[in-house]
Amino acid sequence: MNKNKYGTYKFGLVTASAFVIANMIGTGVFTSLGFQLLGTTNFFSLMLLWLLGGIIALCGALVYGELGAVMPRSGGEYHYLREIYHPLLGFMSGWASLIVGFAAPVALACMALSTYLHKMFPAFDPLATAITVLTAVTLIHAYDVKMGGTLQRVFTFFKILIIIVFIICGFCLPPHGQVDGFSAATFSFDDVFSTGFAVSLIWVYYAYSGWNASAYMANEIREPQRTIPRSLFISTVIVTILYLLLNAVFLFAAPVEAMQGQVEVGLIAARYIFGEWGGNLMGLLIALLLVSSISSMAFLGPRVSQVMGEDTYILRSLARKSAGGTPFVAIWVQYGISALLIITDSFELVTKYTGVTLSFFALMTVAGLFVHRHRFPHVVRPYRTWGYPVVPILFIALILWSVVYLIHEDYYNTFVEHTQTVMWMSLMSAGTLLSGMMVYVMNQLIVHYKKQ
Repeated sequence: MNKNKYGTYKFGLVTASAFVIANMIGTGVFTSLGFQLLGTTNFFSLMLLWLLGGIIALCGALVYGELGAVMPRSGGEYHYLREIYHPLLGFMSGWASLIVGFAAPVALACMALSTYLHKMFPAFDPLATAITVLTAVTLIHAYDVKMGGTLQRVFTFFKILIIIVFIICGFCLPPHGQVDGFSAATFSFDDVFSTGFAVSLIWVYYAYSGWNASAYMANEIREPQRTIPRSLFISTVIVTILYLLLNAVFLFAAPVEAMQGQVEVGLIAARYIFGEWGGNLMGLLIALLLVSSISSMAFLGPRVSQVMGEDTYILRSLARKSAGGTPFVAIWVQYGISALLIITDSFELVTKYTGVTLSFFALMTVAGLFVHRHRFPHVVRPYRTWGYPVVPILFIALILWSVVYLIHEDYYNTFVEHTQTVMWMSLMSAGTLLSGMMVYVMNQLIVHYKKQ
């Protein structure tokens, strides 16, 4: 980590990769398998599902690597969509990130951590624990950039170490799962083209979300043209390998019947591997893993808001920095939104309605690579996407395939059974987008008036 002449610390490849890995490995990998087992119990199909999720994430990472190298500025989709298409589309993406894109996942991770701790220590109040963890992490990131980077490296190192120990122990001890299910002979293509497989894939993709993390912090990365592509690629490959091994351990260690429809798959598998006491201890360690995820999102989200503040007159206070180089106003704004979601217990609904919206902006960004190459054919590109144009096309096709199935099977059925919930989700989505448009138009009018 180096310091430039303006006093702002610049992170290297290790820290940038730590942010990506921490942002990717959250609650998803420890909770998704139980619901996937309701759709198919074929182990080979399930492993293929997680491999495809890794391929989607890697395709996205390769595309973002080129965009991050050719447009090395913090903000991620906000900056890319602004430069490729129109400032309004970029602002809409940034507005969604500012309102809920990072705040809701932070709230969800804080509550997941507090729930795990409450089961280990019943005296701990989940709400108070969640707010305490959120406050502590926010204070560190609001105080100093260097301290926040150090925290991220340390927690990510322990996260990877604990997962590796879990994997090794899981394979070394006698299995309780149906080991013969790993055979490719039991695999059927009917599973791949089933509705359950497609819907499961979108949730696996959410478990991989965060593969674009270093793109949000380009201003604070040393040699971003080289570091962003490398950090995205290395981190996504590492997480894909860990996810495949983790799910293999879950299937190897615990019976399918014990995990089907259960949220706490990681805790169930840990109890089969280590026994009741050891499983509870491992559950506690899994909970502590979430600290690095909370830390990563608490750092990255305000960087999007900060860049929006630099470009938007009426949001200019979000760009203010502390003596330690942190965008402290943006950090505390995100803290306030996350705390509100935790207190009102509304983050799960918000997370659901933002999922497809944020996927849309990611799709537009990946598709934007074609537009950018067409509009700027002679621009110097320090890194070019491997496998272009197959890689971005594959990303777009797989995401669209999964989202169409998700909307048809999940949202349609939900609409039939829970019309009021769907109406609220639709209103929240429309409200977020419309409020973003209103703020953008208002800002343009104010800027135009001040120029006269």
